[in-house]
Amino acid sequence: MLMNMRDLLAVAHTNHFAVPAFNISSNMLLTGVIEVSEEKSSPVILAIHPDELAFVGYSFVKAAIDMAHKASVPVCIHLDHGSTMEQIMNAIQCGFTSVMIDASTLPLEENIAISRKVVELAHTVNVSVEGELGTIGTTGPEAEAGTEEIIYVDPDDVKTFVEGTGVDTLAVAVGTAHGLYPKDKPPKLRMDLIKEISARVDIPLVLHGGSANPDEEIATAVRLGINKINISSDIKDAFYRKCREVLLNLDLREPLSIYPPCIEAMKDVARHKIDLFNASGKAALY
Repeated sequence: MLMNMRDLLAVAHTNHFAVPAFNISSNMLLTGVIEVSEEKSSPVILAIHPDELAFVGYSFVKAAIDMAHKASVPVCIHLDHGSTMEQIMNAIQCGFTSVMIDASTLPLEENIAISRKVVELAHTVNVSVEGELGTIGTTGPEAEAGTEEIIYVDPDDVKTFVEGTGVDTLAVAVGTAHGLYPKDKPPKLRMDLIKEISARVDIPLVLHGGSANPDEEIATAVRLGINKINISSDIKDAFYRKCREVLLNLDLREPLSIYPPCIEAMKDVARHKIDLFNASGKAALY
């Protein structure tokens, strides 16, 4: 069942759970995410970053749309961290049901102006919009784009931004970073910020950089009002670690010999995330 993110997260917001947004950059990851979501009866967001989209191509999105229509659970197809109007318009024309406009490094007034324009365009064709305040950090070159410095969201800006843009969901910078955290750089989520922001606006909140954070922090964040959590590095790390292990057998070359155990390794991580986000069984609410 294909949905936009506004309708998908409205149910999560009312029922106090978070929908996982798994970044997919191959048919194997797409297949595994859909399979595990159906197994756990969980709604799911298929997130594709512009860099991932440049690799897989727009025909891949058509395949994702087809699988979403056939899935037994609610599915949203979301452009992750779109930064230009061209990226946004291409995604809408290609069939994405949700887009993110990330103008978080700009001054607040410019961020509002750009995000409002995206909302005006996207809402005319029933595509939902995610905005962002503050900046998400990065843990290294293999992570999605991020900033060297984490700038925490200012709670005083949140209501101004939401009212000035009309965004459907809001990503808030509360101390996370994209990628897997090195041992000398542990994540530090500001639970007090999440709590304060939730009290100021009645809108689904998004946590980016959700890989490798301590489970207890993520569970608390969900209880405080986070309704979407992005997971990319965790599932990819599991998939490719298993892939490297499998390929030690130099005689293997057929996809059915190589990829099924890699998909299963990724699905093990996804199962854990779905349970952690309290999303298991929630497809029945739609």
